[in-house]
Amino acid sequence: MTGTGRGADGVDGRALHSRIAADLRSEILSGQLPAGGRVPSTVRLRERFDASNATVQKALQLLENEGLLVGRAGSSVTVREHRQRAVRPADCMAPASPGEPYRWTSEAAKSGVRGASRLLAVGEVSPPADVAAVLGLPEGELVVERVQLLTLDDEPAELVRSYCPLAVASGTALTARRRIEGGTPTLLAELGHPPLLCVDRVSARTPTQEQYGLLQLTGETPVLHTLRVVLTHGDRPVEATTMVKSGHLYELRYEFGQD
Repeated sequence: MTGTGRGADGVDGRALHSRIAADLRSEILSGQLPAGGRVPSTVRLRERFDASNATVQKALQLLENEGLLVGRAGSSVTVREHRQRAVRPADCMAPASPGEPYRWTSEAAKSGVRGASRLLAVGEVSPPADVAAVLGLPEGELVVERVQLLTLDDEPAELVRSYCPLAVASGTALTARRRIEGGTPTLLAELGHPPLLCVDRVSARTPTQEQYGLLQLTGETPVLHTLRVVLTHGDRPVEATTMVKSGHLYELRYEFGQD
């Protein structure tokens, strides 16, 4: 079997332009190369990475395609402003107040961006195995699935699939192909299933073909995959959601304290 990957001695087997892009990406996301700042010149990058001009340009093009860099003919390449967004999952847990939009939308507005959602599908499906497990469902039991694409300033930001047991969703607005005012946390609370606890499992993954297309990803961009289960009274699970974000544009912020 041949191909790129980790060598027998742990040597990075990726193409050189991918390795250069990975190092620069890390420096951009950590702030070492700050937003609005200039990327080192091609000459300096060639010396640093012992690479050809073409290889350096290919690496920079990868990062430009990802939206991390801005290049202009006849001028230096700079780090694009305000590309990475910090997301606090706890901000979207509580139901919205009467008449207010889904908290994801209102939280986006606080950051000066326009959040919106597009409902892609609603229907009864067999849930993925991990979703069935966190919902405590027996094999073969169906759920109501709602699929949404969330956007920020019209740019694809997150692919969301929500799953509710039929015992919770049947006969409610969860089964209708229309947006729910205030989002599912608000509706669940109105139905007597207030979200009292959310448990997240977060992992970094290679995007599926569907995720790659809907999120308009480029190159080797990873995704952040979150599986969330929502618990109500008696630790009863009433909703499970998978949320997929472009991994190089977002970070998740969790806050912990001690009693």
